[in-house]
Amino acid sequence: MRIAITGHRDLDEPTTVMVDEAIRTELRAQSTRDIVGVSCLAAGADQIFARAVLHLGGRLEVVIPATGYAAALGGRARRGFEELKARASRIRALPHVLPGPGPYRDAGLTMLDRVDRLIAVWDGAPARGGGGTAEVVEYARRRGVAVHVIWPEGARRTGGSGQRFQGS
Repeated sequence: MRIAITGHRDLDEPTTVMVDEAIRTELRAQSTRDIVGVSCLAAGADQIFARAVLHLGGRLEVVIPATGYAAALGGRARRGFEELKARASRIRALPHVLPGPGPYRDAGLTMLDRVDRLIAVWDGAPARGGGGTAEVVEYARRRGVAVHVIWPEGARRTGGSGQRFQGS
């Protein structure tokens, strides 16, 4: 089974733990033999998912939205990206130079071309920009890809400025 991830990057620590547990539960509920996880390895949900797939014995495929993608990640996220990319069984780099809404949208669509399911770590809010979680969920639903939304009770986002957002 091929499963992609889309989700928020700005999860607080308790939410990270809850999301990790929920993703592992969802992956175990699927056929654990031959799971292939497809991810862009962004901070937050993407890296949580990738680690869970590998921990459960699955294979990881990575879609890189742009050449400058890794450089745009923060220090911790970039280290996680490089570590997980090194463990991937397949890497597909898109031809964009700089990351941004267009390349993120293209990466989401590329992931959806090759999967049976999409896990979305999503608070249900509209997209804040192109290529975001809400947009990828919408594309998946239009294409008939099964979507499993994860947003545990009490989950929170930190926001870019340190402001905290309560998930709905």
